[in-house]
Amino acid sequence: MEPIKFNREIAQLALLQRIELADPFLKKIRKRLGRYLFSKIFSKFFINPEKLSKKYFELFLSEYISLQNFFKDSQNVLTIGGGIGGLELLIMRNFKNTKIDLIEKNYISNKIKYGWDNENDEAYNKLSIIEDFFKINGIDSLNFKTYDFDKKIFPDRKYDLIISLYSLDYHYDFNIYQNFLIKVSNQNSKIIFDTIRPDYFNTLFESVEILKEGNSTIHKSKRIICSNFKK
Repeated sequence: MEPIKFNREIAQLALLQRIELADPFLKKIRKRLGRYLFSKIFSKFFINPEKLSKKYFELFLSEYISLQNFFKDSQNVLTIGGGIGGLELLIMRNFKNTKIDLIEKNYISNKIKYGWDNENDEAYNKLSIIEDFFKINGIDSLNFKTYDFDKKIFPDRKYDLIISLYSLDYHYDFNIYQNFLIKVSNQNSKIIFDTIRPDYFNTLFESVEILKEGNSTIHKSKRIICSNFKK
């Protein structure tokens, strides 16, 4: 499969979103000097974009393979909190007629935190960088559309597949999106996300299935696939 291309700006953002991509030196710097300096200086000037792109590709190729049975051509797909769009890129490369909408934040917080955020205020993304990432990797702009979460202007159509890896109910409450997801899904829509409280979703959905357990991430979580909101 064709590798992923990064420029420096994309590489920095990918590192802020996926700290596991950092080499031991950068992890030590972040621990000793703090997250502010890491976010503003070291993640920008002390990185190797080519090396990071290879690690990022390996990471998201693994995610893609684990979920590939849920992808079909000509799907309408929504992703929430997908970062710069590694999974989305691989989907669009392999399913040329699939359209993807992405809901993301459009700013980078001064001090990146990795944990639960009740208000969903923390952010480390830029829509323009997502669009550049897709462009330099050969994706037609007609195949995707980005939406700024804070503008509250969301897409208004039904989706076959909704994905939020290590974002929705992993860093912030599912309830923030619940009414919107009810609106844009139907009984056949599949919603895949990682959560720290999988049992809770049996109260919301007719069908809840555990896809995998994430014991090596920041929070112990389970990836679930849900469908058909309860009335």
